[in-house]
Amino acid sequence: MKLTLIGNGFMAQALAKGLVNNFEVEVIGRDINKLEKLKQYIPKIEIKELSDIEDITNKNIIFCVKPYALQSVAARLEGNANILFSILAGTTLESLKKQIKAKYYIRTMPNVAASVKKSATTITGDKEAAKVALDIFSLIGKAIWVDTEKQLDIATAVAGSGPAFLALIAESMTDGAVKAGLDRKTSSELVHGLFEGFSELLKSSHPAIIKDSVMSPGGTTAAGVAVLEEGAIRSNFIKAVEAAHNKAIEIGKK
Repeated sequence: MKLTLIGNGFMAQALAKGLVNNFEVEVIGRDINKLEKLKQYIPKIEIKELSDIEDITNKNIIFCVKPYALQSVAARLEGNANILFSILAGTTLESLKKQIKAKYYIRTMPNVAASVKKSATTITGDKEAAKVALDIFSLIGKAIWVDTEKQLDIATAVAGSGPAFLALIAESMTDGAVKAGLDRKTSSELVHGLFEGFSELLKSSHPAIIKDSVMSPGGTTAAGVAVLEEGAIRSNFIKAVEAAHNKAIEIGKK
């Protein structure tokens, strides 16, 4: 199967890298210089500069542009695609159908871990194309079908925006270790190992159980958790997910 990615931003690059060993991957973009650099980074892909009119007839398109660019890019596309996979945050199936012609429409939200085949990807849309969508995106990590666009927008705030939230934690913990006197290289290696091990623990345990298992009375963990609770860490993470979800809804209304 051939997959045509329209857009050459960071998410398109992550998807291309994650999918290129299983599919014939074509990347179409407006900046030929960026496309040529991407080709050097991922030699197996095909690249093509977006022309004034691009025929997408019978192609399986993964639409990777920014939501605000939907209309301007869609104006250059003609013909009827086979399946349109859109990764545009907040952009509804209804909006896509007004702009781009296709047999089937799928909204999906992978994250940047697609490049290492560890994305957590949510999918919804035409159920006739559900199996194909799940087969494709399961190759870059965990693929989860949700029944409504509302659920996908909420998932976007967790799985799509989540890597940035976790990156703040990783960076802060590394900086904390450096402040305490550990060199940055060792600090970074420890945080990397911590995230890797914690991911495995989450597969078979609840976060609260993991916390309690290392939180001895009067111990170091209890002291650290108390400081985090003073900063309302739980409340702020809940608000962060809520804010990201609200932004997805706002984008969808434009």
